[in-house]
Amino acid sequence: MSVLRLAIPSPLRRQFDYLPPAGMSEAEARSLQPGVRLRVPFGRREVTGYLLAVCDQSDVPDSSLKAALALLDTTPLVDPQLLQLAQWAARYYHHPVGEVYSTLFPKRLREGKPQLPGGTPGWQLTTRGKGLPAEALPRAQRQAQALGLLREHGQVTGAELKAQGISASVLRNLQDKRLIEPLAISDHLHTATSNPGLPLNDEQATALQSLLAAGDGFSCHLLEGVTGSGKTEIYLQLIADCLQRGHQALVLVPEIGLTPQTLARFQQRFEAKISVLHSGLSDAQRYLAWEAARSGAAQIVIGTRSAVFTPLARPGLLIVDEEHDGSYKQQDGFRYSARDVAVKRAQLHDCPILLGSATPSLESIQNVEAGRYQHQQLTQRAGSGGMPSIQTLDVRKQSLQAGLSDALVRAMEETLAAGQQVLLFLNRRGYAPTLQCHDCGWIAECRACDARLTVHRRQRRLRCHHCGATSALPRQCPQCHSERLLASGLGTEQTEDFLRARFQQWPIHRVDSDSMQSKGAMQALADEINRGQPCILLGTQMLTKGHHFPAVSLVAVIDADALLFSADFRGEERMAQLLTQVAGRAGRADIAGSVLLQTHYPDHPALLAMLGSSYGEQARGMLRQRQESGLPPAGQLVLMRTDCPNAEYGEQFLQTLRERSTPHLPAGARLIGPLPSPMQRRAGKYRCQLLLTAPDRRSAQAAAGVLVANAETLSTRQGLNWSIDIDPQDVF
Repeated sequence: MSVLRLAIPSPLRRQFDYLPPAGMSEAEARSLQPGVRLRVPFGRREVTGYLLAVCDQSDVPDSSLKAALALLDTTPLVDPQLLQLAQWAARYYHHPVGEVYSTLFPKRLREGKPQLPGGTPGWQLTTRGKGLPAEALPRAQRQAQALGLLREHGQVTGAELKAQGISASVLRNLQDKRLIEPLAISDHLHTATSNPGLPLNDEQATALQSLLAAGDGFSCHLLEGVTGSGKTEIYLQLIADCLQRGHQALVLVPEIGLTPQTLARFQQRFEAKISVLHSGLSDAQRYLAWEAARSGAAQIVIGTRSAVFTPLARPGLLIVDEEHDGSYKQQDGFRYSARDVAVKRAQLHDCPILLGSATPSLESIQNVEAGRYQHQQLTQRAGSGGMPSIQTLDVRKQSLQAGLSDALVRAMEETLAAGQQVLLFLNRRGYAPTLQCHDCGWIAECRACDARLTVHRRQRRLRCHHCGATSALPRQCPQCHSERLLASGLGTEQTEDFLRARFQQWPIHRVDSDSMQSKGAMQALADEINRGQPCILLGTQMLTKGHHFPAVSLVAVIDADALLFSADFRGEERMAQLLTQVAGRAGRADIAGSVLLQTHYPDHPALLAMLGSSYGEQARGMLRQRQESGLPPAGQLVLMRTDCPNAEYGEQFLQTLRERSTPHLPAGARLIGPLPSPMQRRAGKYRCQLLLTAPDRRSAQAAAGVLVANAETLSTRQGLNWSIDIDPQDVF
């Protein structure tokens, strides 16, 4: 009898064998294809499993094998290459294959529900609605208007009804009255067309021709272009060629905030169906976008990290914008790098992939030097814009108001008076990072983390930026009952208060995760800024990622010193990337740009390098240092982590793991630790880590396999959890 080998979403790194469902013949079982879903019993639950293979026998005794409950699909919903990708990712990242397979499917399908027909969400009249007289709702004008549109056109999309001023509540009321019903309006496949592109300068034209000349087979390219050099225009012209050949394009962007801006530009250029996938969508919206990509109805798919696993009917091009960005690395659960997975996916689909950045990662630069990636460079800005001038402001012994020196305030006044915009970068949200009693020294600390609570004065709350815990802002010290509580340090709220008092005649826009929570807030802000009126932008990293603000001529980093000192070996690389990206917001149009870096360390080597060298020169210098020390990307890292309510259990677990694994490690692999994480306690659990270094990827993978195999044999107690992180981006 055939045995069905399934991937089951669970923490167990193994496959599970089941008998075919009752009533299924041997021939039917043999004909099942990998990737189909089945509903199976798993412990006391029923779960969705994914078929890996049909086998002749099992290592499990026949008497212990359970039968699957039902076959949910007759054919796989994803293509064989995507299934191969999931298998590769499970092996490379040493993650349970069932959880990896789950990432391929939207929530509806993970829950075992049937596939819905693809299409655009819309509405039509019910039988009752069709029989309703046209004048039946005289007091509900909007409802009557909606019924009239549906009566006239039969089926109308939700977007079209919204454009006519008909809200979701109106449609819900009509649905409650059983007058209308939702449906998916079929997407009619049509040939995608592209509007004319912008003229290219010589560097852009050369890069585009090199990319097109590589053909439609697998090749990986790094497009390294200074900020404002027109990388997006090259993306668009490559996509136009891809669509003309009848293929689909997948574009990854690092964060949701960039998606509306990217989508708007793509919609202006292409007459094509574009699907968007990110965590801000509802489950229903994600499903429809996933289905449009899978069926081929969507010719362009734009998404954040998880979109790398979206099925495509006719994949022809993959693009990873801002490929250096840390957001592409999943930091919990299935710890994959979307950039690296995208490269593997392009190889499996035999199609080209383009990685673009003004500040490429050292990993990508090394791949260029090793000949694995082809390299295109853009060293000048598109159009008439030039690179901004950069200088430091020595703030030692200077009076600072909300972090701003007098020299910076004067520069801002001159810029605004000239009708231009100012961008201030401060990578710390909230009002102040510390609340302290002036009389007894008490400091507000998180009860669940080794961290101080941040003051959010607008909300009158204290908040932990690590676990999310909040409490009311106290009026007096809980220890000595003094009312002299001081907010120490600097945050965007505090600087905003000063700016509103000092620059009352100019609009002030604060851009951080607190102020940009509402849907569409970032796009509305971008539209406002791009009108070109003088204003001040104050924000965190959200402001640095790919935004195009042509009227910004002055950029200032309020606290450059916060970026200079890091215990992580990647600290210098990240600082250079961040400062370069921030500086790149200045002078992107005809206006000359300038960048001011406020610092107490004007002679720091990293700042001097920023002033005297391009990012590319700095990066290649850092790469030489990494090669000498054997650190990534020259060497490989793997991190084993534990978290547990008891600090000793985690350390004991890793110590035992080290002792059992060390004799079986490949040559050159070395274990460091166990050591407490720099922030040892987070969200009520104590964290500990064991670091593995290896000279190359092969030995790192072999050593990781040893660690995982031994970890699975060790008993865990008192709520201890362990995880493995391949190619960790944050070793602390």
